[in-house]
Amino acid sequence: MLNLNLDRNLDRLNNRLPSQKVQEIGLLFHKNWLKLSFKPVTIFVSIVLLTSLMMVLAIAPQPTFAALPTKSAIKDPRIILRNALPIDSESLRDVQHTLEQMPRQANLKRWSNLKKDVEEITSSLSQNQANLIAEANSDRKSAITEHLTSLNTALVPLQEAIAIKDRNSVKSLSEKALDYVGLVESDLIKEFPFEIPAKYASLPKLKGRALVELTTEKGSAIITVDGYSAPVNAGQFVDLVQKGFYDGLTFTRADENYYLQTGDPDGAADGYIDPKSGKSRNVPIEVRLPDQKLPVYGKTFEEMGLYGSLPVLPFAAFGTVAMAHPNDDPNAGSSQFFIYLFESELTPAGLNLLDGNYTVFGYVTEGKETLDKLRLGDKVISARVISGAENLVK
Repeated sequence: MLNLNLDRNLDRLNNRLPSQKVQEIGLLFHKNWLKLSFKPVTIFVSIVLLTSLMMVLAIAPQPTFAALPTKSAIKDPRIILRNALPIDSESLRDVQHTLEQMPRQANLKRWSNLKKDVEEITSSLSQNQANLIAEANSDRKSAITEHLTSLNTALVPLQEAIAIKDRNSVKSLSEKALDYVGLVESDLIKEFPFEIPAKYASLPKLKGRALVELTTEKGSAIITVDGYSAPVNAGQFVDLVQKGFYDGLTFTRADENYYLQTGDPDGAADGYIDPKSGKSRNVPIEVRLPDQKLPVYGKTFEEMGLYGSLPVLPFAAFGTVAMAHPNDDPNAGSSQFFIYLFESELTPAGLNLLDGNYTVFGYVTEGKETLDKLRLGDKVISARVISGAENLVK
């Protein structure tokens, strides 16, 4: 069973990487903050103590808070996944981002802005529809035409809700429209956007996306697996799902409101043993930066000095799914994965030192209530690929 450096007990801090030590102490301080008296002296002493501990442990010469986000981090996995799609259509991205801002605009009662935004979206789609259809591959033209029609239809009740200032309906209606935006964006992807290094050619690869249904004793959840951002790790996971590897396994590590881990097979092995070679089939750490098409392989952000950098798939959303690896070898992931249970107070988005040090390959996009129920020892009944199996290349 792999130790992920995810425990928050002080007696285990000596085995952590420097940045993880700092984060752990911050988390412990944050958890115990509410127990403190809010007297000025107590607050001052607490801050001094925390700062001193950070200075002692943070031996690397980077600013402790270098990772503070310059703007609000995106916490919605659906938005993260849409942004991760490899497309270049600026007009469609503008439609997407405008729709994503509408629930906030409605909460602030900016009805004139919303009215203008939805009119501009409708106009943009009308002007660009022919070009969008022309950009798609011949085998996707029918699908993109259908999805654009559905998108335009979905905008009608949204426009009506804005006209009558129905704040409660704007969120659900804009999200429905965004579902079709995501489908249109997927229709525009002509081919897999990069060549996977020959070093990993023998490993399964997911060249696209897949949906995996994880059925447990406490309910089911759907994982959207993103092979565009982490094809090797995503391929490893989907291949093992197809083999039935996870069926019957238990959650061997768990911390409520922090993470769940499974994938540890019975016996001495920590991962999947390839029956052909008799050896563990391992995958490298694989993380893509926003300005790069090809993921970074083999090194963590910490090793490369990329402190505070946010990958395309960050640990910013409840239900982030990532590959586990031994503490001393980020290139020895195999079958064990963990589901990150984001909690804004303990692990703020944009200030999470797991980013770039573990490979995120997907997000739980349905069934989040199941994650709240799962505990140590609960069993995975089955894991099944329900769509996207054709994107797996062995």
